[in-house]
This record gives sequence, C-alpha cells and structure tokens, in this order.
Amino acid sequence: MTELVLPTAADVDAAARVLAPVAVRTRLITSPALDALTGGRIFLKPEVLQRTGSFKFRGAYNKLSSIPQAARKAGVVAFSSGNHAQGVAAAAQLLNMPAVIVMPSDAPVSKIERTKSYGAEVVPYDRDKEDRDAIARDLAAKRGATVVPPYDDPWVIAGQGTVGRELAEDFATLGTAPDLVSAPASGGGLMAGIALATKAKFPSASLMTVEPYGFDDHARSFAAGHREPHRAIGRTICDALMASIPGEITFAINQKLGVKGVTATDDEVAKAVAFAFRELKLVVEPGGAVALAALLAGHIDARGKTVAIVLSGGNVDADLYAKLIQ
Repeated sequence: MTELVLPTAADVDAAARVLAPVAVRTRLITSPALDALTGGRIFLKPEVLQRTGSFKFRGAYNKLSSIPQAARKAGVVAFSSGNHAQGVAAAAQLLNMPAVIVMPSDAPVSKIERTKSYGAEVVPYDRDKEDRDAIARDLAAKRGATVVPPYDDPWVIAGQGTVGRELAEDFATLGTAPDLVSAPASGGGLMAGIALATKAKFPSASLMTVEPYGFDDHARSFAAGHREPHRAIGRTICDALMASIPGEITFAINQKLGVKGVTATDDEVAKAVAFAFRELKLVVEPGGAVALAALLAGHIDARGKTVAIVLSGGNVDADLYAKLIQ
C-alpha cells in the first residue's frame, strides 16, 4: 500500500506565492442582516469573485505550475462538472498549455461554454453510465498529458488552501479569531486546504463541511471514522457537490484536523441563493451557497460565535438562477 503524501501549511504558503500574481485576493465581507438573523458575527469569503467564478482556479493554477516545462507541451486532462473544468482551462491558457476537459453531458450549459471559451477541448460523457476518471486517464495516456485531479492531489489541495490562508490573515488583521470556519464539500479539497491553513494560525477553530442532503459522504465518513460513500439516488441542484466519496488525501487531512460535517436540503440552498441575491448582492451558485444555507437553516449554530462561511462559486445557468431567486 502506497503511503499518502499529505500537503502541509508550508505547502499552502508556497502556493500563495505562486498564485499572488494571478489570483484574486477575495476579502472577507460582512452583513448586518446575516448577523441579526443568526445571532453571530458572520464573515463571508466571496470566492464567487475569484478568477473563473470559483475557488477552483487556485488549485488548478498551482498544480499546472508544478508541471515541469518539458511536460507542458503535451498539456493536461481534467474531469469536472464545471468549476474545476474552468479553473484548469483558464490556468492552462495562462501557462500556454493545451487542455482537455471531460465533462458530464448534463453539466450546466454556462459551465460548458465558459470552459470552451478558455480554449479547452471539452469531451462529454454520461455520468450515469461512464467512468470519467477512466476516460480522462485513457486520453492522458494517448496524448502523454498530465491528469489534473479535481481534489485528491497535494498541489491542488495546497492551492485551495490559500482560501483559508487569506481568511486567517484577514482575521488576524481584524484582531479577532474565528470560532468556526465552514465550506462546501464535494471531494473535500477545499476544506482540506482551508483546514491546513486555518489550524496553523488558529488551532482552536472548529471546521465544518456542508453537503447537499443525501449526498453526505463527508458527514458519514467523519461519523464512521473511515471513508464512506453517500447513498443518494438522483440529483441535487448543487451540481458541483455530487462526488460519491471523499478523496483519500482530503479525508486523511480533514479527519486528522477534526473536521465535522452537516447537510442542507435543496430547498434550504435555494433560499440561501435568494438571500445572497437580495441581501448581499452576490450571485452564488447552489453548490457555492450550501454552507450559507446550513447557517441560515440553523444547522450551524452561530449564536454568540464568530463564524466564517465560504461562498465557493458563482457559476449558475441563468434560467435556474431566475427560478431560485424568486
């Protein structure tokens, strides 16, 4: 059995240096309305304002930057329902590398089109009948390209960890500390990176993943003490959060650092998307709003606490968004 290579807070620091010239530093924002509703002091990390509209650009760029120059001509292959796809495509464009993205045929049209707009080749697949990992690895083998996983990779996790590093820096500047930091989870790379950076600066902070109801593989896994798949049948409006089981590396980090997990229903997520539109004037996609949804629904108890919530992405089809904000 191969021993897992786990990234560290130092790797997150190194990723921050790589990303400094290209990534958007998203500053924490507050909302008096949100504080009043929850009884806490709430800070929001708006990764909807990040390059490509989600935090995924951070991990993608850090990973692609780690590829040796000699291997860059063959390009990269990734698989994603949309946000990782756009992150990889944009990073590849900036680094002048070819990119092929394996995307589900039912992914939001806006995500498919935006991925193509960065110059990437999109290969569609049926997520119910085909194995995206196998398709991607076959393409990479034929082209000599590098596979860029969406979450279970030390370089990707370190890049996503810059979300937590910036968050910790902002709290330090404010002269306060977070009691709880919460973020959406699919494969767990965002929270794993955030956990590394946050615990390095604020060891007593609690950490919590939020998933769509039923798609609760992280919550199940944390409770069981080992990786467990979810038991969901069908779909969720949180199309970005449908991974079936936590990553090996991501789970090892999150379990070690004491992360807990909760869920939010699609109805609660829809209300959070509408709240972000109405009160925050931010466009947040369902998957990006799931932690906010858990907060608003009371699944995260913020009373008397300082809480940071990551709004992880804002890439949503206009038709769905119009329905949600009504």
